[in-house]
Amino acid sequence: MYKNKITQALLLGAGLAVAATSTFAAEVPAGTQLAEKQEFVRGNGTEVASLDPHKVEGVPESHVLRDLMEGLVIQDGPGNTIPGAAESWSTEDNQTFTFKIRKDAKWSNGDPVTAQDFEYSFKRAADPLTASPYAWYIEYTKMKNAKDIIAGKTPVSELGVKAVDDHTLVIETEVPLPYFVKMLAHTTMYPVHKATVEKFGNDWTKPGNFVGNGAYVLSDWVVNEKIVLERNANYWDNDDTVIDKVTYLPIENQNAEMNRFLSGEIHMTYEVPNEQFRRLVKDYPENVVVSPNLCTYYYGFNTQRPPFDDVRVRKALSYSIDRDIVTNAILGQGQKPAYALTHSGITGFAPAAPEYALMTQKERVAKAKELLTEAGFGNGKPLDFTLLYNTSENHKKIAVAVQSMWKKALGGFVNVKLENQEWKTYLDSSKQGDFDVRRAGWCADYNEASTFLAIAMTENGSNDQKYSSAIFDKAMNDAVKVAKTDEERNKYYAIAEAQLAQDMPLAPIYQYVQPRLVSTELGGYPDQNPQDNIYSKDMYIIKK
Repeated sequence: MYKNKITQALLLGAGLAVAATSTFAAEVPAGTQLAEKQEFVRGNGTEVASLDPHKVEGVPESHVLRDLMEGLVIQDGPGNTIPGAAESWSTEDNQTFTFKIRKDAKWSNGDPVTAQDFEYSFKRAADPLTASPYAWYIEYTKMKNAKDIIAGKTPVSELGVKAVDDHTLVIETEVPLPYFVKMLAHTTMYPVHKATVEKFGNDWTKPGNFVGNGAYVLSDWVVNEKIVLERNANYWDNDDTVIDKVTYLPIENQNAEMNRFLSGEIHMTYEVPNEQFRRLVKDYPENVVVSPNLCTYYYGFNTQRPPFDDVRVRKALSYSIDRDIVTNAILGQGQKPAYALTHSGITGFAPAAPEYALMTQKERVAKAKELLTEAGFGNGKPLDFTLLYNTSENHKKIAVAVQSMWKKALGGFVNVKLENQEWKTYLDSSKQGDFDVRRAGWCADYNEASTFLAIAMTENGSNDQKYSSAIFDKAMNDAVKVAKTDEERNKYYAIAEAQLAQDMPLAPIYQYVQPRLVSTELGGYPDQNPQDNIYSKDMYIIKK
């Protein structure tokens, strides 16, 4: 169902002379009749916080931006890294990378996309004045001087990226990084149109002002109602794009979203209601699609707020969550219990299971009571705290279930209240440390263990638990600065993962899969992309 014309192997990290050129676009199978109206409607979970790629950090925003913007590289249906705005790249040492920008790449206003656009954009994302919540990602690419620039110690002009000419971009990293190119498909690495940003300031993302380089351009945005995108006639691969219009609906209630799908209003849902999954599989087997998804669901502890600065408290709460009940009874869609932050689907990384993962649930509960008693809690002196989650019926059901587990397993040792907040408020509360325990999830930004483990480093901007461990940080730094091979890097990652289990700043609960309702009218849905990177340009609507 896909056309994938790879003319050279993408030898990322496998050799020193790497070059690639390819295109990837929707291909309609022979005999397929296309609908006259190529308009795609999809659920998107919640209202987006922003459409500025350097001001976002969530999955809902990334879904929309993937249609509006294009980085140097993108992904094909199975998740392979392929050229995007750059038609090719090369490196001889995995430390200096040269990218050739497509000569036919244009912004939606007709301006050419240039190497200078990417130089400006990477520097903007790293600039402390931008206050990007994902600035740490630029640092973790190991781009030259990124760490000191983000810390305000070095001028942003010193970032290791330079436009040699309009179509040649050179990026230098501080150490060899074989997976560097993979990291460039991420939202934070998207370019922005300098003249538009400077003219409109924070209003540049509004309809009428927005200029992007992706397959679609912003047509309409009604907050809490819809975001509408239309074909970008100036997109370099517009001739291979089939869908003309994409509408994103911010529906937080999964039952409401399901009902709109079943009534024919939506081609693809964001999720499915957990309690309806088995019925949907039985009644609508042709519509239920469960895809792999490199994401881990966890509860994070505010390690700077007593008593969650006590590892005994954190471990007790983590141990007493019955992950088998969550995955089998509450979800039952193929999710796996998680006892580590890194998803087991990450290529080449398989660390030893932590000790508590090998216990029975009865043994874990007994240990939890012992730890809480040592920490000074018990009947008559319960641990009072609030569990925060972002508004979602699915998150609520898990929170209620875990609240019940804690109550049943620990009795009078704990007293838990639940609090939900809408997405933007939840993100602010997480960043400000205004929580006791919070629901969270982390999805891979690239297929390598550091994409998960990096968020627990002391200075990482997404370390909302405010966890800090010298042992953990050293292992993560050594993985980049000392290790020479994938095997050596994975040994350091295993040390880091073991330290997380020892300190328990977060309680991993389960590894995601991505269940959705997908219309049989939607062709080209990439059901095997492990990062759930979906590009509307690669799909099409089939005639009923």
